[in-house]
Amino acid sequence: MVARGETGREREGAFREPGEETGARRLPPVDSAARLSVACGNMARMPGNPEGEEPTAGHAVPPAADGAARLPDYAERVLDVADLIPAGRVLTYGDIAEWLEEGGPRQVGRVMALYGGAVPWWRVVRADGVPLPGKEREALAHYHAEGTPLRESTAASRSPGHIPRIDMGRARWDGNSG
Repeated sequence: MVARGETGREREGAFREPGEETGARRLPPVDSAARLSVACGNMARMPGNPEGEEPTAGHAVPPAADGAARLPDYAERVLDVADLIPAGRVLTYGDIAEWLEEGGPRQVGRVMALYGGAVPWWRVVRADGVPLPGKEREALAHYHAEGTPLRESTAASRSPGHIPRIDMGRARWDGNSG
């Protein structure tokens, strides 16, 4: 892992100076987050948002000037695509980013994590067909109700509590047919 310090020189390890022993780690200074080169988890820095716009605390939808809640532009577009996915079909996070020709799977995942409860979130999945961690049972109930193709069980996967994966070859929506 390489981190950048205030001087811009690269350092080995997250909290180690060059040549420093690899033993015990030092804790970073309190303001070290301000020096990171990549912003994490800030919707204001996502594609389609005006520069410098900061979200309100606690993942709430930022209010518009008239007091009505509004979503960031990019989030609105992601949710619109998720709404288009027909029952029994799925798209991956990367498919949605490719459809929009903007962002990537992580940005789509962030939008779904913050705002996806208003759309059929179970139809937006990882590329390997694994349901959303922590929501596997709920997603599986939706998949069974909608007839979403799941991968066939194997002897190893028949253990109690096993969650099947989505058969991406049959379940992936092509954007045209229903």
